[in-house]
Amino acid sequence: MRFLAGLGNPGRKYEGTRHNVGFLVVDRLAERWNIDCTKVQHGALVGSGPIRHEKTVLLKPQTFMNRSGHPTRSVVGYFKGQIDELIVVHDELDLPFGAVRIKKGGGHGGHNGLRDLHKHMGGPGYIRVRVGIGRPPEGWETADYVLGKWNATEKDSLAGVVDTAADGVELLVSDGLEAAMNRFNVRPGRGRTGSKPAADQTPASAGGEKL
Repeated sequence: MRFLAGLGNPGRKYEGTRHNVGFLVVDRLAERWNIDCTKVQHGALVGSGPIRHEKTVLLKPQTFMNRSGHPTRSVVGYFKGQIDELIVVHDELDLPFGAVRIKKGGGHGGHNGLRDLHKHMGGPGYIRVRVGIGRPPEGWETADYVLGKWNATEKDSLAGVVDTAADGVELLVSDGLEAAMNRFNVRPGRGRTGSKPAADQTPASAGGEKL
């Protein structure tokens, strides 16, 4: 069994914001695999069904970003799952917009959704699908940036970015972590065979959002 948690903030106010890209990826996978992810359970919207022949529980915590840990832990516990069965999709300031990288463990880098997950899951031993949103422009507060709407250029590419992240989740489910990292974590200009994973397998920097 696999668990897929997309991080974000609930409510219309936060729809279309950079911080909610995790919700978009869960929604895309629910659409692809005909999974109804609308049941309210343990403080999250939950749905389950097969993804590439593997039973997968999709969840979107509804307790706001900085309290993502408790509903995630509750859903995983309800299904008697383990931390290494959990995949978390989240926005990443330390990657350029559109980049998708996969890693297991690492620090929270100031991301309070991850911080709370570390606390409630007993550590960082889950898999992360990191979706790059880039750094805020000079003079912007980080909070304003991550809670801001996608700009016009980003909107034009967003569907493709979400599809790429969903592809990464599917590969994780079907082929495992190593195969997914080899596919997604390569430096630009290098082929997949024999390529070294990108530096983002190490913990994120201490900077980052505080939401």
